[in-house]
Amino acid sequence: MEFADLGLSPDTLKAVTDAGYLTPTPIQAQAIPVVLMGRDVLGVAQTGTGKTAAFTVPMIDILADGRSKARMPRSLIIAPTRELAAQISESFVKYGKYHPLSMALLIGGESFTDQEKALDRGVDVLIATPGRLLDLYERGRILLNDVKILVIDEADRMLDMGFIPDVERIVGLLPKIRQTLFFSATMDTAIRRLADQFLMNPKEIAVTPSASAAVTVEQGLVTVRSLDKREALRRILRAKNVHNAFIFCNRKKDVDILFKSLEKHGFSAVALHGDMPQSKRNDMLAKFKANEAELLVCSDVAARGLDISDVSHVINFDVPVNAEDYIHRIGRTGRAGKTGHAYTLATPGDARLLGAVEKMLKHPIPPLTVPELADMIVSADSVDESDAGRGRGRGRPPRGGKEAGRGRGRERPPRKSAPVVAEQPVQAVAQEAFAEEAAAPIFVAAEAIVAELQETAPEPAVAEPVSDILREERAPRERKDRPRKDKDRARADRHSDARGAEDRARKTRRNPHGIAEMDIADNVVAFGGFTPAFLLVDPYGGKGAPPPMTIEEDSDEDHNDAGDNVHETASVTDAPTPDVQPAPEQSQAEHG
Repeated sequence: MEFADLGLSPDTLKAVTDAGYLTPTPIQAQAIPVVLMGRDVLGVAQTGTGKTAAFTVPMIDILADGRSKARMPRSLIIAPTRELAAQISESFVKYGKYHPLSMALLIGGESFTDQEKALDRGVDVLIATPGRLLDLYERGRILLNDVKILVIDEADRMLDMGFIPDVERIVGLLPKIRQTLFFSATMDTAIRRLADQFLMNPKEIAVTPSASAAVTVEQGLVTVRSLDKREALRRILRAKNVHNAFIFCNRKKDVDILFKSLEKHGFSAVALHGDMPQSKRNDMLAKFKANEAELLVCSDVAARGLDISDVSHVINFDVPVNAEDYIHRIGRTGRAGKTGHAYTLATPGDARLLGAVEKMLKHPIPPLTVPELADMIVSADSVDESDAGRGRGRGRPPRGGKEAGRGRGRERPPRKSAPVVAEQPVQAVAQEAFAEEAAAPIFVAAEAIVAELQETAPEPAVAEPVSDILREERAPRERKDRPRKDKDRARADRHSDARGAEDRARKTRRNPHGIAEMDIADNVVAFGGFTPAFLLVDPYGGKGAPPPMTIEEDSDEDHNDAGDNVHETASVTDAPTPDVQPAPEQSQAEHG
């Protein structure tokens, strides 16, 4: 069967012939007629079998009639990675060069302005990654209610990268009446469930068993220690005379490390991973496609959709974490019926990951015979001592046969027992004695400094007895409030003594333990006329208070003045008042 037998238009056939294709692949021969009929298609085929042309070629014929509108694309193709989206756009350019169809590519890392201008002009084919498409939709720059054909490419990769929620949201924005083409390299239960959700009465096309490697790819396995992997890779590159190869690593930082190592040893290499800017990723791919660089050190971002002809080798520097990624990695070689070679470098710690890959392939990977690696090859059951003290890679099981997982580290070394003092060698005892002698002058100097400070320190002042302070405080003070005559001053002093005696008698009744209170000057504000009870000191040494003094009667004016003072004093005292009733004579004297 040839392409002319598939019902394509003359212009499309001419473009396919110009590309150098005359005979379609199995997936193309079965899918193209069904797509031209307008039916939904569920295509399952291994990578490198021509799935991209299986939907781009018939879409060009379907979209040849019609006119696009501004911001309303007529067809939509969703791809998981930027490289795959760019690969699909190149296919449309190649096969649709004789048709006046417009196309726009919406991927991250590119200018929003240029993409918005392309949408404003109207596009027939819109190729996008889910994230950038939703960004432009939320900005109001695109409408999806005129999409007639929807293509979901590499659906299993979408599932692995977590894009399925975004894809479900995008599908919900599309018209219900549409044609849907669903392509995947593998078809497990989860992918089948998605296909049932998106497709309506699809035609299922499966040209090869799910998750199978191409028969044109020669596979090989080498098991070495972790520290020998880079040297083993260099020996393989020299022994096999590799001129064009993909080298896959599991982690992005390992891509940079391996790229610098290869450059240091004189190899022509470029690097590619998801953290690089899109412009740099494009430059790296352009150099590799133009044969300016022989080796492309990359992560799994390059495992899908890169159709680079005449790639002779694929080398897995790390065993992939997901077994399905092994199929996509080695699918970068042996494309279009050509022969390719896929080698894998493994360590003894990769037994679980390698077992998953061989279980998917349903056969073990044959060992790679390279004489230059004879001194490096180890058994898969041996212990990789080079991993001691190093962190394990993603998905690798820890030692001791435990399953891989976070939170389970390496086995702890046995604790060292405390040394026995009685069995210390003579040399150790001598070292300890020498240390003590060396430290002795330090202690002697410290003692001398302390003695000198004690001699020069001033003697502490002897505190004055509290009772003397209280006597001085209770001594009559000269009042300077107003000038008085000598007679008035004498009378005031006499009444002051009487009031003092009365106050002492009253305090004795209120304070039976003989604890006196300190008088405070008039210009002091702090605690009022008396100090708090917890600061009181017995001035009589526990012998009790002196007997109360009698109060001489005086004029009404003086008694009124003393009564005011008594009331004021009683209002500010803080000492507790015992339940003792004063004598009638004393109460009458207090209240004037």
